[in-house]
Amino acid sequence: MLDNRLLAVEKPARYMGGEVGTRCAVTPELRFVLAFPDVYEVGMSHLGLQILYGVLNTLDGVAAERAYAPWPDREAQLRAEGIPLATLESGTSLDRADIVGFTLQYELSYTNILNMLDLAGIPLLASERDERHPLIIGGGPCACNPEPLADFFDAFLLGDGEEAVIEIAEAFRAWKRAGGARSGLLERLAGIAGVYVPSFFAVRYGDNNRIAAVEPLRPDYGPVKRRFLAELEPAAYPTAPVVPFLKTIHDRVSVEISRGCTRGCRFCQAGYLYRPVRERSPEKILALVEETLRATGYDEISLLSLSTGDYGCLTPLLTELMARYASERIAVSLPSMRVGSLNDELVEAIRTVRKTGFTLAPEAGSERLRRVINKGISEEDLLRNAFEAYSHGWRLIKLYFMIGLPGETEEDLHGIVELARKVKMEGRRAGSGGEVNVSVSTFVPKAHTPFQWEPQIPVGEILEKQGLLRRELRARKLVFKWHDAPLSFMEGVFARGDRRLGAALRRAWELGCRFDGWGDRFDEAAWRTAFEETGIDPAFYHRRREPDEVLPWGHLDFGVTREFLLRELELSRQGAATEDCRTGRCTGCGVCDFSQVRLRLADDGWRGTTTRREKDDAEDVEGKVTLRLRYTKTGAMRFLSHLEMIGLFTRAVGRSRIPIRFSRGFHPHPKFSFATALSVGVESWAEYLDMELFPGADPTDIGTRLNGALPEGVRIVEASVIPPGSPSLSVIMDKVRYRVTLPPEAAVGLPELAAAFLARESVPLRREKKGRVQEYDLRRELAELTVEGNALEMVTGRGKPLEFVSAITGLAPEALAEARIEKLQVLFKES
Repeated sequence: MLDNRLLAVEKPARYMGGEVGTRCAVTPELRFVLAFPDVYEVGMSHLGLQILYGVLNTLDGVAAERAYAPWPDREAQLRAEGIPLATLESGTSLDRADIVGFTLQYELSYTNILNMLDLAGIPLLASERDERHPLIIGGGPCACNPEPLADFFDAFLLGDGEEAVIEIAEAFRAWKRAGGARSGLLERLAGIAGVYVPSFFAVRYGDNNRIAAVEPLRPDYGPVKRRFLAELEPAAYPTAPVVPFLKTIHDRVSVEISRGCTRGCRFCQAGYLYRPVRERSPEKILALVEETLRATGYDEISLLSLSTGDYGCLTPLLTELMARYASERIAVSLPSMRVGSLNDELVEAIRTVRKTGFTLAPEAGSERLRRVINKGISEEDLLRNAFEAYSHGWRLIKLYFMIGLPGETEEDLHGIVELARKVKMEGRRAGSGGEVNVSVSTFVPKAHTPFQWEPQIPVGEILEKQGLLRRELRARKLVFKWHDAPLSFMEGVFARGDRRLGAALRRAWELGCRFDGWGDRFDEAAWRTAFEETGIDPAFYHRRREPDEVLPWGHLDFGVTREFLLRELELSRQGAATEDCRTGRCTGCGVCDFSQVRLRLADDGWRGTTTRREKDDAEDVEGKVTLRLRYTKTGAMRFLSHLEMIGLFTRAVGRSRIPIRFSRGFHPHPKFSFATALSVGVESWAEYLDMELFPGADPTDIGTRLNGALPEGVRIVEASVIPPGSPSLSVIMDKVRYRVTLPPEAAVGLPELAAAFLARESVPLRREKKGRVQEYDLRRELAELTVEGNALEMVTGRGKPLEFVSAITGLAPEALAEARIEKLQVLFKES
C-alpha cells in the first residue's frame, strides 16, 4: 500500500509502480523478480530488463515483476519501519518470490545487491539459503567474471537471455512440482546451456597468492559456455514496454538494430562478449518502431547498437523514419558514431533529425596508440568528420578518450590536447564556432579481451595524467571532463577479481557502502577499512597477468578463444592492426560455428518507400481549436510532480494520436498548458489544462481517447471548446476550495481552533525558497473555513493547504504528514 510516507523521500515516483505497460498476475505459479541494483530511472533505461520482462510475462503461470535499489532515504524508511523490499507490481516481498534475477551491469553496483537482499530478509550467502528462499541468479555484462559475487549467487546466466530465461523458468517450475532439495534445482540449472553454478567449482590458491586451479566438482561440467542467440530478427522485443512516470536516463523508444561488433577494439569488452554481429532487417525495425510508438506515446526513437554507423542501410533507414514521423514531430537519435563510419549523406540525415551534441570517440591521442588498441581510425578521418558536422550546423563536438592504455606515453597525452585543438579549428574553418568538450576515462582491463593480461595504472598516475590534461586543455579553452580516479580503481579491482573479494564486498556493505558508482556516494575510507580488515590488497588485482596464469574467469567460455586473445595481445605490442571480419576475411576468433552462430547482416541494398515532404501537411492547415479539459488526479497519482504530469500527458497524447498542434523550433512539443502546478501529495478533483488542436476535433472523442491512454487515477471528466481569444487559465483562476482530513489525534478541539483562527485579524507567513522570500497574510488569503468532523474545508487564494492547517492547529507540518489533502474546486473570476 502506498501512503504519505513517500512524500518524505526524494522522487516518490521511483516506488509507485502502476505505470502503463505493467502486468500483475494475482496468484502466479512462478514469480520471477527482475532486480536492478541501481535507482529506478537508471534501471528503467535498461533495454535488456524490458526485454526479459516482456518474454517472461508471455508465459502462462509466470509473473515477471520489478525491483530497484532504494535510495538511502527510502532505505532508512524501510529499515525504521521493518518493511521488506518489495516488487512494484504486486508489492510482494522479494523473499517470497521464486526467482530473483539481478542485472549485473556495473561493478560498482555490487554493494547494492547485498543491500537489496538484506532489505528483503534473504540470507546473503548462497550456502545459507535453502528450499524456503528464492533462487538468486545474475546476468549481464559483468557475468563474464562473476567470481567476486560467487558466494552470494546460486547461478549466473552467461550471454544472451531471451531464450535461456524461459528455460530457467521452466526448470524451476519442474523442480517445484517435483519437490526435493535445493541441490536438485542447481543440478537442473547446470544442464541449461549458458548457466553457471559457482558452487559446482572449487578454487585452489597457490603460495604466490594467485589461483592455482579452478576445478569442477561435477563430471563434464566446464568450461561453462556462453549462451548465443542465433538470430536477432525473430527475437523477442518489447513493443509494449513499461512506460515510466519518472523521467529516466533514456526516455524514448529504444530499438536494438544489431547486436555485436566486429571492429575488434582491443580494450572493448562488449565487442568481444556480444560477437558475432547479428542485424535486424530494416523492415523489422520499422515494424517494431511503429508498434512501440503507438503503445508508449514517446516522441523520440533511438537506434541502438555497439556500432550503429556500421549498420549497412543506416542512411535509408534514417530517411524512412524521418519521412514517416515528421508530421508527428517524432525525432530520431543515435548513440556515438564511430569515426570513419560517417559520410556526407549520413551527416545530413542526422542533422535533419536532431542537431544536438555530436559525439566522436577517437579513444587515443596518436595514430600509433590507436593502432595498438586496434581503433582503426586516422586523424584525417576524424578531422573530416568534424568538419562535416560543423558544416552542417553543429556547434559542439564531444570527443571521448582514454588514459592509461597499454603503451601510452606522455606524448600521447599531448596528442589528445593537440587533436582536440585541431577539431576546434575545423569548426572555425566551417564558420560555426567550433566548441569542443573532451571527456576522458581511465582504461580498465576487462575479462575476455586481449588486454585482460595488462596492468591498470595506479591512482597516483591517473591523477597526474588528469592534471596534465586539465592544464593543457584549459589553456586552449577546451572543456575537460574526467572520471574519478578512485572509482576507476575500484572498477578495476572487481572487473578482474576472484572469489576472495566477496569478504571485502560484504564488509564494505556492513560499513555502509551503497551506490558506489555515484561519485558523491563513494566512501573511499570505508572501502579501505574493508580491504584491511579482510586482509586483501586491492592493488594485487591491478597487476600484469602472465600468459600462462590461471585467470579467475578462465573456466567460463564466451566464445573468443584464449589463443586468439593472446595473438591480439602480441599484435598490439607490435602496433599491428587486425581487420574487420565484416568486410575482410575471418580473423579466427573462435566465436562462429558458421552454421547457427555466424555473422548475419541485413540487406545493405534496401531503400525506403516513403517520400519525404519538404513541408508537413499539418503545417498547411490553418486555424486552431482550443480545448479546455478538467481532469482528476487521485490515489497513487498524487505522488507525481508537475514535470512528471507533463510527461504523462505528452505520452498520452502520443498514444491516443490526438490531432494536437506542436510548437515550432528545433525541439517541438505538444501545445498544451496546465492551469497551475499541483503540489506533490495533493489529490485533486479539479485540475485543468488547455490543448491546441487542429480544426474538427470532437471534445467528447478527445476525452474518451485520452482516458484510454491515461493511467488509473487520472481521468478526463469534462472537455469543451473555448472561444478564440479566451484568457488563459492562469488569468481567470481566482481561488481554490480544499478539504484537509486530519488524523484523529491532530483534530482534537478542531472547531474551537478554527473559530480562534477566524477571529484573528492577521496571520503573517514568510516562506523562503531557492533564495527568494515570499510574504503574505494567511488570514486575508482565507475566504471560507468550515469544520466537518476531522476535516477542514477552506477556500483560499495564495498559500498551501497545510500552511493554513498548521496555523489553525498550531501543529508543525511534520505532525500533519498523514493528513489527506484534496483539491475540490477551482473558483474562476467572473467575466
